[in-house]
Amino acid sequence: MQLLIPFAAPRAAPWADLSGLKLPNLQRLLLRWAEVDRDEADELSLSPPHERALARALGWQGGDGRLPWAAQAAAADGIDCGDLAWGLLTPAHWHLGTDQVSLIDPAGLMLDATTSKALFDAVQELFTSQGWLLAWGAALRWYAAHESLAELPCAALDRVIGRNVDRWLGHDPGLRTIRRLQSEVQMVLYGHPLNDARDSRGLLAVNSFWLSGCGPAQLVTGTPPVVDDRLRSAALLGDWAGWARAWETLDEGPLAALADAAPGSGASLTLCGDRSAARFQPAAAGWLSGLMQRLRSQPAAASFLETL
Repeated sequence: MQLLIPFAAPRAAPWADLSGLKLPNLQRLLLRWAEVDRDEADELSLSPPHERALARALGWQGGDGRLPWAAQAAAADGIDCGDLAWGLLTPAHWHLGTDQVSLIDPAGLMLDATTSKALFDAVQELFTSQGWLLAWGAALRWYAAHESLAELPCAALDRVIGRNVDRWLGHDPGLRTIRRLQSEVQMVLYGHPLNDARDSRGLLAVNSFWLSGCGPAQLVTGTPPVVDDRLRSAALLGDWAGWARAWETLDEGPLAALADAAPGSGASLTLCGDRSAARFQPAAAGWLSGLMQRLRSQPAAASFLETL
């Protein structure tokens, strides 16, 4: 198995509170396997480490915030992407706080397909009247195609959830059009009957969108790893107790199965945090001497995760 774990080290984690985290199989793997690659960046990169690591595994090229996830998802939704540059328009709720506007996790909208399609239809002309092509894929997946999206850097949705959107809107000249469209969409959706109905049911309004994953489709030339994202929800919510419980289930399941993989088996593990990603493979011949060295120097698993 080639396993990739996003949010292995959650953003802004209070590490002192994780001192009781018990991950014996991860600890065993860190001792027996070798770190073969590390992708270093910072927490302000537009593409988080798990997206960069997955793109490398797929054989894709692209700079920060320029990985074509939208075209890949659109094709999976049965949309003929052709040679166009696509972007993912995720319907969202922007929450106006006392000093910032933050984006709520769209998964929490509980948006059904019928309502989503009606809201999509309500804003579609804003785009098509300006030469954009729009397509509906699923409740939380709307797609747009336009030549301006070919090289447009956009922050991944996972970077923005729960955070001030202003930091992530970007300064590329091409994003001025996106900001204007966001404002126009907000005006159309404000007071929309479907949002009024959602409000009466205690649901958040769909009042904007987030654009991400722009670019034309790229061929997959590598072997995609298995992505286990069970840590994502708790990490984005800042639920560190839930995050620790999810990590322990990972340790008891997939990591227990991986830890004894033999050198040359093709097994790998990529751990992704908020800044960096580290990839491990079973150590090659001569691993015993390396094991003894790591036994003397390897920190506890939780301390290692802090380096991500």
